[in-house]
Amino acid sequence: MTQTVQVSNNTINPEKVDTDILVQEFLAFTLGQEEYGIDILKVQEIRGYEAVTRIANAPEFLKGVINLRGIIVPIVDMRIKFNLGVPTYDQFTVVIILNIEGRVVGMVVDSVSDVMTLLPEQVRPAPEMGTTFSGDFLIGLGTLEERMLILVDIVKLMSSAEMGLVDEVV
Repeated sequence: MTQTVQVSNNTINPEKVDTDILVQEFLAFTLGQEEYGIDILKVQEIRGYEAVTRIANAPEFLKGVINLRGIIVPIVDMRIKFNLGVPTYDQFTVVIILNIEGRVVGMVVDSVSDVMTLLPEQVRPAPEMGTTFSGDFLIGLGTLEERMLILVDIVKLMSSAEMGLVDEVV
């Protein structure tokens, strides 16, 4: 019996797919008008936004911490981190709980839309731009039909010296 994998509107027969091709899944989320994606394997859970406990002298993007079933989890507001204007918290605002190298971290985003499956040819290199968002944290741009997803290397971002939330990954 042949098993098929559904990728958008295209059906792929795994027996005819080159085994060197790595299909990747990304959790798509929005910040302002843009759509971003992170590796779905780093996502532990998705929760509604709740009040956090502020930490004195923490950077502005570090909203504070929450107690998640006995684990103290730092919460990063990605809209503040990426300098995308004043964040608003409403019924769509969510916290994506990440598990990176055994460390649990939360990130506040405007909303989560879906999981996108991308083939390597659907990921384009990120253009070089002189912006406040370092290209070091970008995997590239994912394209699927009319959608474009800014793919973020969440491990590199969370382990960067500025963030310091996860031990640097070698």
